[in-house]
Amino acid sequence: MNPSSSKPEAGQVIEISWADRWQVYRRLQELAIPCKCGTNQPLSAQINDVAAAIQLWSVVRQLTLGRRDLASWLEGCWQMRGETGK
Repeated sequence: MNPSSSKPEAGQVIEISWADRWQVYRRLQELAIPCKCGTNQPLSAQINDVAAAIQLWSVVRQLTLGRRDLASWLEGCWQMRGETGK
């Protein structure tokens, strides 16, 4: 296969602090989401479906929200689950 004729990978650049990007990178790797993060380069991920987009959103959210906000969001999820489980 000729590399110059290959289709370029679609990627999403993730705007996240330089301090957090390696943590996000490692977690995306664990989730089998293709991503790359070079020295002095932004983190980019290949998002191919809705599930990967939601996983990316969740990983970034865990780093950008405070503990109180995350706990409140989780409580809301439990409340919704209780309402739908009736």
